[in-house]
Amino acid sequence: MIALIASVFTASAQMMFRGPRVDTVKIWPNGAPNAFELKPEQLPRNGGDAFTEAIMEVYPARNPNGLCIIMTPGGAYMTVAVDPEGRDFKDWYNTHGITCCVLKYRLPYGHADVPLSDVHEAIKILKSRAQEYGITKIGIQGGSAGGHLAASAATHYDAETRPDFQILLYPVITMEESFTHKGSRDALLGANPSQELIDFYSNEKQVSKDNPPAFIVVCEDDGIVPPVNSLRYYEALLNNKVPAEMHIYASGNHGWGWRDTFIHKHEAFDALLLWLEQFKK
Repeated sequence: MIALIASVFTASAQMMFRGPRVDTVKIWPNGAPNAFELKPEQLPRNGGDAFTEAIMEVYPARNPNGLCIIMTPGGAYMTVAVDPEGRDFKDWYNTHGITCCVLKYRLPYGHADVPLSDVHEAIKILKSRAQEYGITKIGIQGGSAGGHLAASAATHYDAETRPDFQILLYPVITMEESFTHKGSRDALLGANPSQELIDFYSNEKQVSKDNPPAFIVVCEDDGIVPPVNSLRYYEALLNNKVPAEMHIYASGNHGWGWRDTFIHKHEAFDALLLWLEQFKK
């Protein structure tokens, strides 16, 4: 009897935890086409390799509803805050049948095309493994500079790399000096970018009618990234008749991610769940 119970328990456990809980994927296993070298004085202080290799952590939903979200955490393009704006979301998303992917994209050091190319390749990889993960729709989510990267993915794409929806939390949107986040701009574009480069990565200027629907959350008292970034982007989406939903809260400031210190957390993310219903298979 004990052996039978143990056998049943083992079988049940295997069913419950079938498939990888986390699948670590190298975005460029054979080397990135736009890899670059840094001068010794530019090397990361922690000795990391965040500028040489992009890694995606895939957390598959046990009972997938067809949705997959690629998280692009923020960090001013100088670091990648993988926990508060990435991994900390995985259990909540998985509970709701959503496969969660945390992308540790390469830091640009002025090579502006690098992070976006990592996102594009991540989308291609997930599309190639869609059946394995039970994916029918792939969205992109980012906060702060990661929000800029997510919005860049939602405005710069081709048929293979277009996301199905975008979720932006207190995002950097523009590279225009008047209301950008200077640290993010300098890290992405370099100290003296051309106007052409500024315009290309000012996502409020790149919106078109074909862009994916957007869900935006921002706080009025954000003291890091001016909320006008979100407002200008929302306005551009509306002008192009792209479906968009924006939630503005009086307090919360910046960088809250999945932290409970954001007092509107449950209200905001309950609204997000309702919004995501439209994309289910």
